[in-house]
Amino acid sequence: FILRVMLIIGRDAIVKIAVAAAAAASSIPAHAEYAYQPALAGKDYGKSQMTYSDFTETPSGLLYKDASLGKGKTPEMGDRVVVEWTGYTIGYFGRPFETKKLQQLDGEEKEFLRFNLGERTVIPALEEGVKTMAEGGVRQLVVPPQVGYPPTDPTHLKVGPKPSTFSGQRALDFVLFNQDLIDKTLLFNVKLIRVDRAGERSSPRR
Repeated sequence: FILRVMLIIGRDAIVKIAVAAAAAASSIPAHAEYAYQPALAGKDYGKSQMTYSDFTETPSGLLYKDASLGKGKTPEMGDRVVVEWTGYTIGYFGRPFETKKLQQLDGEEKEFLRFNLGERTVIPALEEGVKTMAEGGVRQLVVPPQVGYPPTDPTHLKVGPKPSTFSGQRALDFVLFNQDLIDKTLLFNVKLIRVDRAGERSSPRR
């Protein structure tokens, strides 16, 4: 189940951000900040770093925007959280790597993502983004490479979330491991379904 508001903000944001990214000109002022593109490391030119004026930026570089504020519990370190998520490569044509549509096409059943805060089993951006949400909340996360997937875990088995479909993983990996002129910024839509306090027990399928 995916909230209608989640689908709407995701679609609109992908279109707007992807168009803006594609329109970034190669002639950029020398003082501009550049998006992380390994093939241009150390160069004084490249694709300008996208700005998101309606997002809040944290010291880590993560940007977030709340689409819907939750009214339930807020997680603490050690708590288990249950989330629903979608993911897009907004730095590279806004291609989806985790959506309900991809799962339907691949014949996969949608399952919630579960992880314990502080155990570092998901990317830093997701831990940081979720820990200030409340149950029922929906948030968008713009994820720069430094708080995204680590290059040391190409299968995403140790540090997730791992796309649930082959096509989704291929789309994500094309961006993450391509050393050419690809902006590796990602977008996540996240809904916090439930917070289980450390030590609490609940049905594994809830």
